[in-house]
Amino acid sequence: MPESKPRKKPAYTPPPAKASPKPNPPWFVPLMLGLMLLGLLWIVVTYSTDTKYPIPAIGYGNLLVGFSLILVGFGLTTRWR
Repeated sequence: MPESKPRKKPAYTPPPAKASPKPNPPWFVPLMLGLMLLGLLWIVVTYSTDTKYPIPAIGYGNLLVGFSLILVGFGLTTRWR
């Protein structure tokens, strides 16, 4: 009976495992949640005072500030490990 041919390529060896990512610093989650809550509070104050507070000079720009704070907080959630 004929013998089978030997392998021409070496056997597959998987690449070495990557190091796990570093955990977040302890201030990360409070900052993330704080920015989202501050943005929500900013919007609630703007609506409840008819744009007279927190910054009267920018009027409905206060909504932009509030939503920006929420978006920055949400952006930080993508980096959370």
